[in-house]
Amino acid sequence: MIFGRVKSLDAILAAAEKKSLHRSLGAFQLTLFGIGSVIGTGIFVLTASGAQKAGPGLMLAFLIAGAICIVAALCYAEIAAMIPVAGSAYTYTYSVMGELLAWTVGWALVLEYAVAASAVAVGWSGYFSGTILNQFFGIQLPPFLAGGPLALGGIEGGFINLPAVVIALLVTWLLIVGTKESARVNAVLVLIKVVALTTFIALTAGKIDMTKFNPFLPAGVFGGFGTGVGAVGAAATIFFAYVGFDAVSTAAEETKNPQKNVPIGLIGSLLFCTVFYILVAAGAIGTIGGQPIMGPGGIPFPAGSAELAKQCMLPQYADALVCSNEALAHVLRQIGFGPVGNMLGIAAFVALPSVILVLLFGQTRIFFVMSRDGLLPEALSRVHPKYNTPHIVTAITGAAVAFAAAFLPVGQLADIANAGTLYAFMMVAIAVMLLRKTEPTRKRVFKTPLIWLVAPATVVGCVFLFFNLPAAAMLVLPVWGGVGLVIYFVYGYSRSHVGRGLDVVDPVAELDGPVH
Repeated sequence: MIFGRVKSLDAILAAAEKKSLHRSLGAFQLTLFGIGSVIGTGIFVLTASGAQKAGPGLMLAFLIAGAICIVAALCYAEIAAMIPVAGSAYTYTYSVMGELLAWTVGWALVLEYAVAASAVAVGWSGYFSGTILNQFFGIQLPPFLAGGPLALGGIEGGFINLPAVVIALLVTWLLIVGTKESARVNAVLVLIKVVALTTFIALTAGKIDMTKFNPFLPAGVFGGFGTGVGAVGAAATIFFAYVGFDAVSTAAEETKNPQKNVPIGLIGSLLFCTVFYILVAAGAIGTIGGQPIMGPGGIPFPAGSAELAKQCMLPQYADALVCSNEALAHVLRQIGFGPVGNMLGIAAFVALPSVILVLLFGQTRIFFVMSRDGLLPEALSRVHPKYNTPHIVTAITGAAVAFAAAFLPVGQLADIANAGTLYAFMMVAIAVMLLRKTEPTRKRVFKTPLIWLVAPATVVGCVFLFFNLPAAAMLVLPVWGGVGLVIYFVYGYSRSHVGRGLDVVDPVAELDGPVH
């Protein structure tokens, strides 16, 4: 049976135990690590999109998404420490629920990473065009080069987002030649992001007008099935702003007293980021307003839609938060801090390419591991003789990311990426529960507290957010999954190493990317 094709957990763990990791991380270090992993793309890029969906209710949306991330993180912590090898949720599912479901998870992760990288590229393009070109050089890109045909921000006549294409291809080239960001450079970029957002909060705090928050929930809490609006619809989108928290769970093996320090690091970093995000949203909305532009029936126009773009061309909405491609820099310029807003734009311009690099790195490594398992062509796991990188799969992925970034707006890309992420998180929670039943005596460096509550809450929370995505984003996952199943049964099923009895684990820890 297909569901009987389970990769040997003993073999996986035996390979992992060959490496001895020093336990040196405490709760404070883990919390800082989590904050650095989480704060990044979403808050810089999705504030405008979230405000269009929920208005001031964006603050509630951050709270909802953060709460679901906390329970998901606790599930990730147990299984990541138990199976500390390459492959992320794909490997976890393979070891518990078998090859077919593992394939669906791996295929969803491919969608998540690639589309998320496209979303970041589009977000970077907004700051590049608005701050670097426009503010510093007085250059206005022609509309047909500044955004796709459905670009957010009122770009009429858009055809292709050229800056997004260029940055996606540049990062792809860097990955092929083997350039890796060092821990020192990454730490500097994290510091830049935190300082930029802290400055934003400080400058907006004294200029908040409480009347800007009324009505607080213009689209309600639930906008309706398939609409993707309301506080919950916004939560489903800005869930993207929390992706990265699970990096803390992967450090469980190197943590002193993991039973105590891992949950402190996970929950502490997520609570900090949630409060941070709410303060940023409050500063943006409370100063220049963040009410959505309403369409027929009192429902907000879809974020990233052609209808919204047309509305944003009208004079009364020209300076609206929901029409900005570089929301936070735009807010500071509107309230009289233009030079600081430009500096924040530079911070995003500098820091966001590193996020694209990490996402592309993770996506290609998931493809790489699936290829090593025989489920995808062996050519995808070939390593360049000079650069020692999986150049073929990296080039294919980079081209796909550039194509999506060229023609789609950031809000739609984030929704699609979240669909794959939520599916993977749900499967991890199910795997944790199953392992408690099938492997009750297996050593666990960290055990999820109240597993009977936390794991089901993760499943329910992920399903809940999924069904509050826009209908188009919900449809992408089953369509993408259907394409994947055709590939699996046509190619992977007959060539699977596990199916052929070649259940030999060859860890690729040196190629392991961020875990989602």
